[in-house]
Amino acid sequence: MMSQFLIYFQLGLKHILNIYSYDHILFLIALAIPLSFKDWKRVLVLITTFTIGHTIALLLSLYGIIAVKVTVVELLIPITILIVALFHLFTAGKSGKKESINLVFFITLFFGIIHGLGYSNYFKSIHHGASTSKLLAVFEFALGIEVAQLVVILVVLILAYIVQTVFRFSKRDWTLVMSAFIIGVVLPIIIGNKIWLR
Repeated sequence: MMSQFLIYFQLGLKHILNIYSYDHILFLIALAIPLSFKDWKRVLVLITTFTIGHTIALLLSLYGIIAVKVTVVELLIPITILIVALFHLFTAGKSGKKESINLVFFITLFFGIIHGLGYSNYFKSIHHGASTSKLLAVFEFALGIEVAQLVVILVVLILAYIVQTVFRFSKRDWTLVMSAFIIGVVLPIIIGNKIWLR
């Protein structure tokens, strides 16, 4: 039982902490750009929101309730990253964006759902078990995702702290530079998507 837990927990960790899943790391960076250590509650809520969306989508797909074309998923993932980065780019340094934070939570949930659907085919290929063990495996996997996301966000927050205290970057400049960087990375991914070749 413990070995199964470790298998799926590690799978969740590797799903995020993986050079090939840089889209997910980019999304986490985009989420964390305007945040600092004092925002730890919001950080936890955002991370858990993603995990909930990912888990729901994975379960719906595993039980054959929903199915989405891979090309659509591959396009929606960078689009959600772009939306979050643009949101931070245009609201950098502005106060009173609390009411707009709901958009970020909605996008995070949506990204989790899309990412879960995108990963479901691979998950199906490695898991062949009873309905109950399938459910347990998904939750063990979700725990691994949650921990891995905390690691990524922690690294981003430490980097932000260093840049803003040691190198004297303002929070606004940090947000603008990082948002622009993420937009520069995801735009070619969106433009190069196979869906446009039809």
